[in-house]
Amino acid sequence: MARSTAGSGEPGAMAEDEADEALVGRVAGGDRRAFGRLMERHMGLAIRVAQKVAGSAADADDIAQEAFLRVWTRAGSFDPARARFTTWLYRIVVNLAIDQRRRPAHAEIDAAGEIAASDPEPLGVLVAREERRAVDTAVAALPARQRAAVVLFHMEGLSGREAAAAMEISEKAFESLLIRGRAAVKAACRAREETVGGARDDR
Repeated sequence: MARSTAGSGEPGAMAEDEADEALVGRVAGGDRRAFGRLMERHMGLAIRVAQKVAGSAADADDIAQEAFLRVWTRAGSFDPARARFTTWLYRIVVNLAIDQRRRPAHAEIDAAGEIAASDPEPLGVLVAREERRAVDTAVAALPARQRAAVVLFHMEGLSGREAAAAMEISEKAFESLLIRGRAAVKAACRAREETVGGARDDR
């Protein structure tokens, strides 16, 4: 519940901890300050999810900006009785990111890989980095909706119910997507390990 601003000396003043849902109500009335507050709080989340679901660092900023443009233009349609603001924002970002993934792919600077550092790193760090890279590669190869399910549940930490609401599907349908996505990631990582292991044995 939003804290009262009575006695602040400024009509319509916002409390620093005013709830997101209250801010959306202000945005629906054209309050740009409330919109700015929402962007400050959640732009990082939008960019992070956009990059993970779209698989493109180059497109993440554009997707996040478009998501907040939709927050501004559609704030009046938001119903706080049905969902939290963050669930609504996840839904907007995921839908935009999935649409972006369906467009023709283009090469990215990020895809060129990292320049290796001259200083040696501990073996454990190198192994952990390779394992993370293998998982990221496997997730990136998933169909768009499976990818979104894995990102929301495993990388963003949403519950099954929250993630299903963000994707506008039933919990059962979400669970099915998540199971298939996890199985595909595990299979891809296992296949990679066997390939790498076989290559080492051939040396």
